[in-house]
Amino acid sequence: MPSENDISRRGLFMKLGIFFNGLVATALAVPIVGFLLSSITRGRRAGYLSWVPLGPVSEFPEGETRLATFRNPYVTPTDGKTVDTACWVRRVEGDQFQVFAVNCAHLGCPVRWFPQSGLFMCPCHGGAYYRDGSRASGPPERGLFEYPYKVTNGLVTIQAGELPTPGSSTALLLGKKPPCSA
Repeated sequence: MPSENDISRRGLFMKLGIFFNGLVATALAVPIVGFLLSSITRGRRAGYLSWVPLGPVSEFPEGETRLATFRNPYVTPTDGKTVDTACWVRRVEGDQFQVFAVNCAHLGCPVRWFPQSGLFMCPCHGGAYYRDGSRASGPPERGLFEYPYKVTNGLVTIQAGELPTPGSSTALLLGKKPPCSA
């Protein structure tokens, strides 16, 4: 005669099934929760707000615009050469600079600087920009996007990590619109 502490075969398999289903659910939930919390746990926000060096001030002569590259601080192991990002650096005078994203404000094609005409030209749809980054002609509705910069100990640095568009978190954190969004 069975006692109250005895478990039937059906009850044993039921408890084993619940236990193994719990293990599988936990094994599936851990990577999903990790993915959902990755933006918090990895602390990548600092990458967006970090200052990246472009080079010494002496590399950028006054009145000239030069192409510079920097390593994007927001990288993953699979990025490869795509983390090397280009930008246009214009030294106005002294320690006053303008650092433009290399992308056209229309559809993001890479613009080129033509010193003979003093214009940035987009090869995709004919957009043109003056030397100060403002729109000259073509389909773009605004000027080139500008990176925030600072000169520290003779080194030009920019706040990189995301394209400095008018609605970006960098623009919102700084509390001002870039001059290209006016």
